[in-house]
Amino acid sequence: MPFVADFNPIALKDSNLFKPLTIGDTVVQNRAVMAPLTRMRAHTPKNVPNAQYAAEYYDQRSKAPGTMIITEASFPSPQSGGYDTAPGLWSSEQMQQWETIFKRIHANKSFVWVQLWVLGRQAYPDTLKRDGLRYDSASDGVYMDEESKTKAEQCGNPLHGLTKPEIQQYIQDYVKSAQNSIAAGADGVEIHSANGYLLNQFLDPISNKRTDEYGGSIENRARFTLEVVDALVDAVGASKVGIRLSPFGTFGNMSGGSEPGIVAQYAYVIGELQRRANEGKGLAYIHLVEPRVTNPFYKEGQGWYKEGSNEFAFSIWKGPVIRAGNYALDPRAALEDVGANDRTLLAYGRLFISNPDLVTRLEKGLPLNAYDRNTFYAPGPEGYVDYPVYEEAKAAAKA
Repeated sequence: MPFVADFNPIALKDSNLFKPLTIGDTVVQNRAVMAPLTRMRAHTPKNVPNAQYAAEYYDQRSKAPGTMIITEASFPSPQSGGYDTAPGLWSSEQMQQWETIFKRIHANKSFVWVQLWVLGRQAYPDTLKRDGLRYDSASDGVYMDEESKTKAEQCGNPLHGLTKPEIQQYIQDYVKSAQNSIAAGADGVEIHSANGYLLNQFLDPISNKRTDEYGGSIENRARFTLEVVDALVDAVGASKVGIRLSPFGTFGNMSGGSEPGIVAQYAYVIGELQRRANEGKGLAYIHLVEPRVTNPFYKEGQGWYKEGSNEFAFSIWKGPVIRAGNYALDPRAALEDVGANDRTLLAYGRLFISNPDLVTRLEKGLPLNAYDRNTFYAPGPEGYVDYPVYEEAKAAAKA
C-alpha cells in the first residue's frame, strides 16, 4: 500500500483536534469526524447494508475511542432513492444490519450519526420508473443536465415538481427513518441538505422555480428544509439532530458562488436554526462543506472557490460546527481552522477510506495511505475493508 507522495504530516495531538467536545448527548474525545461517505456496497434489490463487510468497515474506522462517525448517506424511503446499491432505513431487514453496525461502533466507545439522504433530481429516473416511483425535484422540468433530461424522457419518467402533500410525505419519511435509526441504536441523525440533493434543490434558485410558499423568496426556499428540521426535533429531540449544508457547492449543477444571494440564503437558514436554539431547540451541530471542495468528484484543490468563505456562519450560529474540505492533506489548514474557536470539528472523507486508523495518524503525524478512487464505489471488499493500519503499511513498504 503506497503512502501519499510529497506529503509532510504534522502531529496534531496538542491541537484542539484532540480536545473533548459535547455533541448532542455525546462527548467526543477527538474532533476528527468521519464524513458521510457513499460506498455503494448495499445489497440489491432491497437496499440492505452489506451483511458481509459493512460492520467491519465501520468497526475499523471507529477504533479510536470517542470518535464521531457519520454514516454513508441512506434513504428514508424507496421514493427517496434511485440508486440500487445505497442503503435504506425503512425496512426491518435494513435496520437489523444497521443495528449490528451501530453495536460495533459503540463497542469501540465511539458514536454514530446516520445521514438521511433524498436524491431528488440526482436519482436515476429509469431506476425509479422500474420501481413505479416518481422522478422528483422542486420544480417541473428543471433538469440537472441534458443527460438526465434525455434519460427521463426516454423512460417516460419526466422530472416532477413536488406537490404540497408529497412534500409532507417526504417529511414523514424523514421522521420515520430518524425514529428507526435511533431505535436501532444511533446517537443521532444528520439531515443531508447539501451537495445538490433534494433539500438543496429547494434552497437554490437555479433549481427552484416555484411560485408557491416553497419558492420565490429566500424564506420560501428554506421552508422545506426547516420543516424537516422541526419535524425531526419534535420526533427524536434536537440533541439528536444535525444538518449538512454546502453554501458554495456546485455539485448537481447548484449555483455556488455564482449566485449573488447565496450567502443571504444560507445566512437565513442558519439564523433560523440559531433562533430555534435560543428557544431551547438547538441542533447538535451544523456541518458545512467548505468552498475548498465545491464538487466531491474533483481532485483535491480542483474547483476551490476562493471568493467566498463560510466564516459568516460562525457569526450567526453559536453551536458546534463541523467543517469538511480537504483537511487531511492540508494539516496546516486543519490546525488553523480547528483552532479558530472552541466549537469546531473537522470532517475527513477520502483519506478516512484509505486510512482506517486515520485518527491515530493525525494525532501522531504519521504518513497516510493513498486511496484508490477506482474502488470507492466498486462491489466487494477491495478498497473497502482491506486498507492497512499504519504499522501494517509500514511493514509492507519495507518488504
